[in-house]
Amino acid sequence: MRGVVMHAPGDVRVETRENPRIMLPTDAIIRLSATCVCGSDLWPYRGVEAVKGPSPMGHEYVGIVQEVGSEVKNVKPGQFVIGSFFASDNTCPICRAGYQSSCIHREPVGGLGAQAEYLRVPLADGTLVATPDIPSDDLIPSFLAASDVLGTGWFGAVAAEVGPGKTVAVVGDGAVGLLAVLAAKQLGAERIISMSRHEPRQKLAAHYGATHIVTERGDDGVARIKDLTDGLGAHSVIEAVGTQESMMQAIRATRAGGHVGYVGVAHDVELPGEELFFSHVHLHGGPAPVRRFLPELIDLIGTRQIDPGKVFDLTLPLDQAAEGYRAMDERRAIKTLLNP
Repeated sequence: MRGVVMHAPGDVRVETRENPRIMLPTDAIIRLSATCVCGSDLWPYRGVEAVKGPSPMGHEYVGIVQEVGSEVKNVKPGQFVIGSFFASDNTCPICRAGYQSSCIHREPVGGLGAQAEYLRVPLADGTLVATPDIPSDDLIPSFLAASDVLGTGWFGAVAAEVGPGKTVAVVGDGAVGLLAVLAAKQLGAERIISMSRHEPRQKLAAHYGATHIVTERGDDGVARIKDLTDGLGAHSVIEAVGTQESMMQAIRATRAGGHVGYVGVAHDVELPGEELFFSHVHLHGGPAPVRRFLPELIDLIGTRQIDPGKVFDLTLPLDQAAEGYRAMDERRAIKTLLNP
């Protein structure tokens, strides 16, 4: 099969890889209907994370089940399924508490390489969720978004205690940040402030429910949020970048007693203990337990109540994956969908 392999920063190739096969009785093999490039894939692409030899890429996926192991009971060949970036059994105490991305048996899907034609999914019964029927082609991008960026943005909103009557600020205008705006709208936020400097992303944020756009960053961005909230700060702030600046901007833009939901993959983030102590700000986040939200998100997408697939503003065949990475790295695209 064909699959994307990163050899070094900036060096992405589509190569012939060995077809996946059932290795454990809990595995499933799916034929991918769509996959994509994630913002987190840009960290190694830019050299911020080390690339340790040729690495299969991709952790977002939807597709048709081709084969299942002997112990798989919840999905069957022919079903259209959605998974998430961590395989989980969905039965351990941590999973039952709603944190499947910290399952005691979790396995990262990224190392298996979902930017490909086929994928082996471990722990298939706990990881994969089937749609009621085979979706129409126009819904596939939205179901693909549910595999990571929608579920991650949703978790950011939940972790930030978004709810009716609250003012929410979103730090980051990538796919996760934009879908955090969508999630905040669905969860009933009264005001949603998107922090963005890029006009196409501002327009999509407004489509998803943003009531205000703030272009300033850092201390200036914090001051603007305070101006909009009577000097208090937002009730809920979603951090969707993962840098020192974005995390501190999120914390400082939150009112005393408010909540920060952080879902940007942290890189060299250090929190000043004394400032945090006196802020009275709650912090919660981490790798999103996408599996917790998949049934609800599948229903919202299938009934066309939400359209998260709009974050894919570039669609390419799998063979042009390198251009998809370049376009996102150069901010010519929000998110690249790849057709195997």
